[in-house]
Amino acid sequence: MKKSYHLVLMIMLCGMLALTGCGKGDPGTASDKPTESGGNSDSSLKPYKITMVYPATAPKDLQLVQDEMSKYLTEKINATIELKPIEWASWDDKTNLMKISNEPFDLMFTASWFSYPKDSAKGQYLELDDLMAQYGKDIPGILGEDFIKGSRIGGKLFALPTKKEFGQGFGFLLDKKLVDKYKFDTNGVKTLDDLEAMFKTIKDNEPGVTPIVSSKFTNIWEASNYDGIVANLSIPRGTTEVKAIDTLEDPKFIEFYKRMHQWNQNGWFDKDVLTSDADQGMNMIKAGKAFAVAQSLKPGKDKEMSLSSGVEVVQVETAEPFTTTGDAQGAMLGISRTSKDPARAMMFLNLLYSDPKLLNMLDWGIEGKHYVKKSDNVIDFPEGMNADTQTYPNPGGWMFGNQFNSYLWANEDPNKWEEFKKFNERAEHSIALGFAFNQEPVKSEMASIANVEKEFGASLRSGAVDPEKIIAKWKEKRKAAGFDKVKAEVDKQLAEWTQSQGK
Repeated sequence: MKKSYHLVLMIMLCGMLALTGCGKGDPGTASDKPTESGGNSDSSLKPYKITMVYPATAPKDLQLVQDEMSKYLTEKINATIELKPIEWASWDDKTNLMKISNEPFDLMFTASWFSYPKDSAKGQYLELDDLMAQYGKDIPGILGEDFIKGSRIGGKLFALPTKKEFGQGFGFLLDKKLVDKYKFDTNGVKTLDDLEAMFKTIKDNEPGVTPIVSSKFTNIWEASNYDGIVANLSIPRGTTEVKAIDTLEDPKFIEFYKRMHQWNQNGWFDKDVLTSDADQGMNMIKAGKAFAVAQSLKPGKDKEMSLSSGVEVVQVETAEPFTTTGDAQGAMLGISRTSKDPARAMMFLNLLYSDPKLLNMLDWGIEGKHYVKKSDNVIDFPEGMNADTQTYPNPGGWMFGNQFNSYLWANEDPNKWEEFKKFNERAEHSIALGFAFNQEPVKSEMASIANVEKEFGASLRSGAVDPEKIIAKWKEKRKAAGFDKVKAEVDKQLAEWTQSQGK
């Protein structure tokens, strides 16, 4: 009897321990694993809060939208979400502190122009191939091979790109009132000479109106003609050779900046050209004080900006779209190394790409409060609300998931996403798409060269100086800063990458 009693007691104790182990389950153990589809079909997942960090101004109704998203996510993957927007001006300081203090968070916006290569090299983001294969199975089919190829660094995937325009368009947004007044043919713009005729008309006939705000057009022109690697080392568009040239020695580059110097002397740029940006340009257009602001373009960019700014603009292209590695990595979400549940973060990403309901909550807020539906995929403001009074302005739909699932506004082209597909198809791909330069071997030289660029770059791009004089001084100081060593490293890495690609 005593032996039987002890045996039963031991069996009961083992059973209790087994149940306790199953109930506790660490993240990633069998009991916590989500279903392969990225959704949760049972109650095996413990509750988890996903924290997503991205650059934006916190809207008035952030908490309302966050709560609504959390209800939906609880049904799908037993998760809630904390949306953590950080002002653009504070982004570097606040996110750097988060990273060095090992603050736990799950997802962060990143991009080629927003520290993605540097942070990936430091191990800030987790490698995603295995996580995606297990918990994000919908994503590869939605993104496609080229998007994923262009997002890799050293062959590894550290963040997932937004599915949006695959490449960059180039040109200007123009005040539609003035376009109509002077009957400008925006569809007929083919060359910089065509644009110059418009700018001259505005300068001669509209006192108090600045023809062009900001020097961003020079950055756009460079991006449309070169796949920039680092330190003015670039691969010319259209080349058949994976080889970087020094743009400061390229006659095409020098001739363009001679033209910009002439534009400046014509008085076509705003007085704050060295510091003004696109937002300032849109504000000046709205106030009737400017005609044009340079922009990276995509189909419907003018409608988007008209909606967000409250002033009607039209776009003109100055070059066909071009796709570089930097464009492929233009907007991404990475999973932080400090995430407590990377699998759940990947499940959330899978939904952002595959579930229109979740994406549109993040993009536009709550139906009936922040927008009303006009049809299945067309929305408008509720009665009495407009761009100036909305309480959940779009945080940046281009930053998240699958933009092709995002609702269109009533004033947008109903064929916008079809136009995006055509845009992506006609975009020319750089011969070096997928190459990302690792600056670590020359980081001290790069820091010195960056200081030299600060001394000369802005003045050149504003058209304020004679380009030939400033370029000569720039090259002299750049050489002393270690440019030759950087160029040798670029040549070496390009050769290794070319060999690995079988080109």
